[in-house]
Amino acid sequence: MQPTRAEIETACSTVHAVMPPTPQYRWPLLCERLGTDVWVKHENHTPVGAFKVRGGLVYFERLARSAERPAGVIAATRGNHGQSIAFAAARHSLPASLVIPHGNSREKNAAMRALGAELIEHGDDFQTALEYAADLAGARQLHWVPSFHPALVTGVATYAWELFNAVADIDIAYVPIGLGSGICGMAAARDALGLKTELVGVVSAHAPAYARSFAAGAPVDHPADTELADGMACRTPNPEALEIIRRSVDHIVEVSDDEVRRAMRLLFESTHNVAEGAGAAAMAAAMQERTRLRGRRVAVVLSGGNVDRPLFADVIGADS
Repeated sequence: MQPTRAEIETACSTVHAVMPPTPQYRWPLLCERLGTDVWVKHENHTPVGAFKVRGGLVYFERLARSAERPAGVIAATRGNHGQSIAFAAARHSLPASLVIPHGNSREKNAAMRALGAELIEHGDDFQTALEYAADLAGARQLHWVPSFHPALVTGVATYAWELFNAVADIDIAYVPIGLGSGICGMAAARDALGLKTELVGVVSAHAPAYARSFAAGAPVDHPADTELADGMACRTPNPEALEIIRRSVDHIVEVSDDEVRRAMRLLFESTHNVAEGAGAAAMAAAMQERTRLRGRRVAVVLSGGNVDRPLFADVIGADS
């Protein structure tokens, strides 16, 4: 069930008590490259460098009002969800344990530790870490924070609420899909405002589980081996998220790691903003579909800027 207008407005109050609305800018150089009017929603400007913090703030505010205070919380993450949990848990003086796969982003790991979280390495991908975290929740008697939950969707819907209230008549919005909270939040805000904006989901071509599931009408597992867009490295789609996506999204675009690299460079050259792989995916999809966008107002969600320095230096240093 999607959050209502009143629930999103309440979530905005919760989020804006901690952080200001993030900006949305129309960058002339991007408009030139895309050949139309394009706005970037800068979720790389939150206190943890990604949109996920909004969901964490709302989730933990609701948890604080519940009957029983847990001894601690646990979740699985590739980084941005974990930073959100660590940030929000610390505000409520709750210890947070986060399960990450081996080989996870070094700098995202450092950021989570700096926020006070205990990191536990397990498995080679997010799904394996997720299953292990669920087991640990029972063994340690910790509160399990899922990666997809109505409170998280309501929280992240606030970024779309800001965007739609700041920029009128957006024809098409491109939104990256990890496990689905971001695009489901966008759909909730659009529907609550009664808008007709076309939503386009974006997945990595190297982690196409949601695209395959969207086409099949049911969850379809697929290996995730993207080298760049770890925020979209989903192997197993969430059934609730998929249901909302199938109901609310026009279509899904798959973008390759090479397209994401070009989009990261384009965003830096045109705006001097740092985008992680998932954060640049929406721009990559818009560039892929630019011939159909002429004369239409487009929004792209720069969902985060948390990329390791050596990787970003390699991307930016390339010639094409």
